[in-house]
Amino acid sequence: MRLQCDLCPKGCIIEPGQSGECRIRVNVDGKLLAVTYGHPCSVHVDPVEKKPLFHFLPGTDILSIATVGCNLHCKNCQNWEISQTNPEDTPAVELAPEQLARLAKRFDCRSVAYTYSEPVAYYEYTLDSCRRVKEAGLRNVLVTAGYINEKPWRQLCKYVDAANIDLKALSDSFYRDICSATLKPVLNTLVVSKSLGVEVEVTNLVIPTLNDSDKMLRNLTRWIVQNLGSETPLHFSRFFPQFQMKNLPPTPAQTLDRAKQIAKSEGLHYVYIGNLTRPGAEDTFCPNCHKRLVQRYGYLVSENLIESGCCPDCKTEIYGIWN
Repeated sequence: MRLQCDLCPKGCIIEPGQSGECRIRVNVDGKLLAVTYGHPCSVHVDPVEKKPLFHFLPGTDILSIATVGCNLHCKNCQNWEISQTNPEDTPAVELAPEQLARLAKRFDCRSVAYTYSEPVAYYEYTLDSCRRVKEAGLRNVLVTAGYINEKPWRQLCKYVDAANIDLKALSDSFYRDICSATLKPVLNTLVVSKSLGVEVEVTNLVIPTLNDSDKMLRNLTRWIVQNLGSETPLHFSRFFPQFQMKNLPPTPAQTLDRAKQIAKSEGLHYVYIGNLTRPGAEDTFCPNCHKRLVQRYGYLVSENLIESGCCPDCKTEIYGIWN
């Protein structure tokens, strides 16, 4: 019989033996099974800054895993080789949820990230792994597009410490044309995450001619300030031609500088530029006295002056998880 998946807003109707749009949730004998469960295709140790997370345990390593599959189909996807492929076409290893924490500890990682493709797509594996990692005294991180229904998201967030959530544009037409998705569920995921105490950081990939106008950048940053708070870190990331979007040039450095200026003018305290190494672009400054608190270059943290989550000079609390 046909089944309807209720994990994400797409609500795929799945025929027997077929999968939904994510490619990995399959109708097997009248039950939906996530066929990549316990079989990640990528397992790496990364600096946490690579996620990117700048306000979460800076300078530490994070065990990062992914399976194939994604419920979005972004034309510019940088990891399309795993997000847009079929499980049977990609090599994977066997790694049960209860093994993750042991592996993280073996490599001196204080946290585990579900990343690279889309942890929402491999939801059951993500949820069970988060539970096990939390039981072991480690922390969990999601790097996600946030395209998920509220009920399963709330369940997952019980075990999540931090998340970097893509906000691709404050435009439903952009989501429909570029990502085969819609905007409203992502906005809801962001608001719910923040309300549940997850340390939220936002990434916006700035794509020339598509979402780089002053109006679009201002609308996006204004929404963050009004709905998530001015303390929410925002990462403007440089676009490079990828996948089905090789016709556009890389984002000019001046565009990213303009985006940062707009975000700061709208009241955001922590605005960063990514995929482009420039002095100061990734440093964290106190929003009150403007002292440089964390100095970064690429994925390297060369200085961290934050004391007990505060600026050492003016004692202003700095949003994030610092120890």
